[in-house]
Amino acid sequence: MPKTKGFRRKTRHKLKRGLRERGLSPLTRALQEFDEGDRVYIKIDSSVHKGMPYPRYQGANGVIKERRGRAYLVEIKDGGKKKIMISRPQHLVKI
Repeated sequence: MPKTKGFRRKTRHKLKRGLRERGLSPLTRALQEFDEGDRVYIKIDSSVHKGMPYPRYQGANGVIKERRGRAYLVEIKDGGKKKIMISRPQHLVKI
């Protein structure tokens, strides 16, 4: 069989939650608001699949550029390039 190349490939340890963090995530995390220019840290909540950034960017810092629906556009630096990703507030932590 050919090897799978899915979205969550090789993320067993990276996206694992701590013992006391398991179960449903708090509702306040989904309702948090950010303003343009806020600095955020990408911390993926593996229990929420919708609006999840690519696991490669777990732990990256970025700046909120705009709000798009329920999600936010976050600009991060990857190497020397600036990239824009779409992420929901469950996966973002204000710095």
